[in-house]
Amino acid sequence: MPSTLHLVAAGAAAFVAGGINSVAGGGTLVSFPVLIGIGVPSVHANVTNTVALCPGYFGGAYAQRSALADQRRRARRLLPAAGVGGLLGSVLLVLTSDSVFRNLVPVLILTACALLGFQDAIKRRVFADRTHVHSDAPPVLMFGVFASAVYGGYFGAGLGIMLLAVLGLLLDEQLSKLNALKTLLSFTINIVAAAFFVFSGKVEWAFVAVMAPASLVGGHLGGTLAGRLDAKVLRGVVITFGVAVALKMLLT
Repeated sequence: MPSTLHLVAAGAAAFVAGGINSVAGGGTLVSFPVLIGIGVPSVHANVTNTVALCPGYFGGAYAQRSALADQRRRARRLLPAAGVGGLLGSVLLVLTSDSVFRNLVPVLILTACALLGFQDAIKRRVFADRTHVHSDAPPVLMFGVFASAVYGGYFGAGLGIMLLAVLGLLLDEQLSKLNALKTLLSFTINIVAAAFFVFSGKVEWAFVAVMAPASLVGGHLGGTLAGRLDAKVLRGVVITFGVAVALKMLLT
C-alpha cells in the first residue's frame, strides 16, 4: 500500500496534469515522472497514469463542449481513427518490457516537445497556400490522428501536443476550436487504452483512486480557462518542463 505522502503527491500531480491536458497538452509530463519518482515501475506507471487521467480528459471536453458544437461531423470522422490507434498503442505497450520502455521514454518526450516547439513555423509553411484543404477530415488528417493515437495509447506524454500539431497543420480553424477537438480525441484515445489496461494486471489501483478525481477537477478547470490563456506561453512552459524531465531521465 502506498504511503499517504505518495498518494498526496500523485493526486496533486494528476490535478495539474488534468488542467494542462485541457489547455495545451503534455500533462502526463507532470504526473508520469511523479509516479516514477515514488517508485512505480515505468510500464505500470504509464498504465496507471493513463487510467487515472481519463476523467480529466472528459472534464476538459465537457468544459469545451460549446467549441465542439459545430464540429460534430469532423469529430465523427476522426473518432474511429483515434479509437483504433489508441487500442493498438496500448497492446504494444503491454508487450514491451519495463527496461525497454524506460529507455524509450526520454526520446518520446523530446519528440513531443519538438513538435510543439516548431508547430507555428511548420503551420505557416503548410498554409502558405491553403487551397489543398477541401474537407473537414481529409485522409491525411485521419492518418495523422491514427498515428498520434498509436503513440498516445503506447505512452501518452505529449499526446495533446501531437494532436494539436496535426490538427493545426491540416485544418484552418481557430485555436480554441482545435483545442476542444484535441481534448475530445485525447479522451477517446485514453478511454480505449484504459479499458484495455484494466485487464492487463498492471494498474496500481490505489493511485488511480486518488488521481482520477483529481484529474477530473483539474481537467474541468483547465478547460474552462483554455480560451483565456496565452497559447505561446503555455507551449513554452510545457516544452521547458518536458525537456527538463527528458534530460533528467537520460542522466539517471
